[in-house]
Amino acid sequence: MNEPLLKVKPATISSTEFFARARTRLDFEVPPGLVDPNIIPRTGDSGNDRMLEIVAQEQPVRPAAVLIPVVDHPEPTVLLTQRSPNLSSHAGQISFPGGKIDATDASPLDAALREACEEVGLKREFIDPVGYLDLYGTAFGFRILPTVARVKPGFALEINEAEVVDAFEVPLAFLMNPENHQIHTKEFRGMDRSYYAMPFAERYIWGATAGILRVLYERIYLS
Repeated sequence: MNEPLLKVKPATISSTEFFARARTRLDFEVPPGLVDPNIIPRTGDSGNDRMLEIVAQEQPVRPAAVLIPVVDHPEPTVLLTQRSPNLSSHAGQISFPGGKIDATDASPLDAALREACEEVGLKREFIDPVGYLDLYGTAFGFRILPTVARVKPGFALEINEAEVVDAFEVPLAFLMNPENHQIHTKEFRGMDRSYYAMPFAERYIWGATAGILRVLYERIYLS
């Protein structure tokens, strides 16, 4: 299955309006489901929700944080990374800067900022955090709390090749256009579960990254 979810006219808003809406609709309250296995992040897809219930019973919760770095160009972009093919999980996939929350991290925000610096050298002085997006669960037991952030242009990246092999920017307008939101399905223990994909040129953005981008679209553009 490979089709857009909604046949609607793409929403277009300015950079100023995007950040204004984000600041109004997001905050820094940490959801209890980040660490509580009894609270299942809901996706609205029955197959996905059942999968997350099963995963919560079988695997320990793995709290994680990512940064959604929206670069404040006249035409905003989102900074993404391509993970190293040598990693033990999600090797070679397109991701946001981020990773597991360490005990030494003061908050999920602090974890996301630390990981962005460690992975691609994005310095904190360029980052203006806006708020947390909805908690996102994965089939690997991760509970991901994304931080939406405004990033000032002019930064210089330093790629940590042990973790990522590339960093690149994708126009926010492309990622927030529902015509680019494909739905694919795969089987999980006899049940169909869906996932998003947003192919961009030679980049295949899918899975949790595409799913989180879809949540961003729903929170900022549809609400």
